[in-house]
Amino acid sequence: MTSTQKDQHGARSQRSQEADKRHRRKGEKTYSCDECGKDFTQAGHLKAHQLIHSGVKPYSCELCGKSFTQAGHLKTHQVIHSGVKAHNCELCGKSFTQAGNLKTHQLIHSGVKPYSCDLCGKSFNRAETLKTHQLIHSGFKAYNCDLCGKSFTQAGDLKTHQLIHSGVKAHNCELCGKSFTQAAHLKKHQLTHSGVKPYSCELCGKTFAQNSDLQKHLVTHSGIKAYSCDFCGKSFSNKHYRNSHLRIHTGNDVYCCDQCGKLFATDSQLQQHMFSHTEERPYKCDLCEKTFKTPHQLNTHKQIHPQRRSYGILKSLEMLEF
Repeated sequence: MTSTQKDQHGARSQRSQEADKRHRRKGEKTYSCDECGKDFTQAGHLKAHQLIHSGVKPYSCELCGKSFTQAGHLKTHQVIHSGVKAHNCELCGKSFTQAGNLKTHQLIHSGVKPYSCDLCGKSFNRAETLKTHQLIHSGFKAYNCDLCGKSFTQAGDLKTHQLIHSGVKAHNCELCGKSFTQAAHLKKHQLTHSGVKPYSCELCGKTFAQNSDLQKHLVTHSGIKAYSCDFCGKSFSNKHYRNSHLRIHTGNDVYCCDQCGKLFATDSQLQQHMFSHTEERPYKCDLCEKTFKTPHQLNTHKQIHPQRRSYGILKSLEMLEF
């Protein structure tokens, strides 16, 4: 190849490289991740993405300790702690710390729900929300409550449930002082004070502040009375009506199991009964390793061990000698 040909070849090669650069600038994704197949237009973006697969999160928030793979993600997160919500929804006035969150929120107002569940037909405005919903149909409940054994499909639902056991009711109604474990429950309760009752019965015109109350009311029109009084046999369409009626016979409040409807005279009896609805056996015998659901069952079991009986007799003798 002559020097002239080499120069021409070099010029063509340079033009080809420039053309490749222009193609990449136009959005061609030539860099692929070997782990997940995701494509990128720039090598730097691929390199930053690969940190996700490495599990390395070198950027930590000094305020809450949360870690991130990229400095940009940390910076975005820190806006949450600043309290600044610069992105406002023009339709409802709700504010957000990030533009992306506002954009996601605006889908609610659009009414567009392009993601549908193949099993039940329910639609969602986001693919992530559909994916979360589909866990319900799988029946897989990977998140278990350590205190009562109840299982949940999502970690967030378990976290919300655990507030019940904590006894913490941080959300207070300013009008009547009633407290709630969740902000959503407080919001629903506040409708009772507003006087607004947007849910009406088509059969009798009665109105309700909450849809759940309307659904309970509709049972009265069905004629179905699934809740009966154990004392006199009278039937009711609603368990709360039945429980109120029981006070006529008992003179006291009654405690009802949400799982099976069984009634108890005291709250402690109800709590003891709730163990029957879980497979958890937290009480272990120190002599034979057998486990039980309640302390009472464990104590009853311990009486079968000769060592335990002998120990009891010795203690009694010691007391007599004393």
